[in-house]
Amino acid sequence: MFGYNTITLDQKHRFSIPAKYRADFLKTNEKEIVVTKDPQYPSLKLYKGSEWKILANKLQSLQGLDPVVRNLQWTILGNANVTDFSANGRMLILLPEELRNYAQLNHDNKISFIGMGNKFEIWNTENWNLRQTGGSLATEILDIVLPESIKEMSF
Repeated sequence: MFGYNTITLDQKHRFSIPAKYRADFLKTNEKEIVVTKDPQYPSLKLYKGSEWKILANKLQSLQGLDPVVRNLQWTILGNANVTDFSANGRMLILLPEELRNYAQLNHDNKISFIGMGNKFEIWNTENWNLRQTGGSLATEILDIVLPESIKEMSF
């Protein structure tokens, strides 16, 4: 599941999974979708339920006394929005207000939806275009030193 798409949020703050990804969701018979905050950028991550379980188990097993690890757990696990999902339906996903605000998705109904293999990223289109041209965002976090326990994890 790779590629870039510009998609539209409807008036209820929902979007539909682009058609080119739907076959994969049907093939894996997903029952849940999880949307959470990206710990580095003002964007969101969307995981199929099966991928989320792998990531969540890894994050839960880490030592929470390390302040960097704990912050990642709060950001990713603590902000996760788990939604029942039917791959046979319209594949509509609701973005809660708190997550929309974090990713700055309230100014326009167009969003950037990026396939990253086993997950998707959801961006404010202006922010996405700025990052693609080398610009920085005031709210991105790039200077954090990651503990060895999470350096190899893929978020």
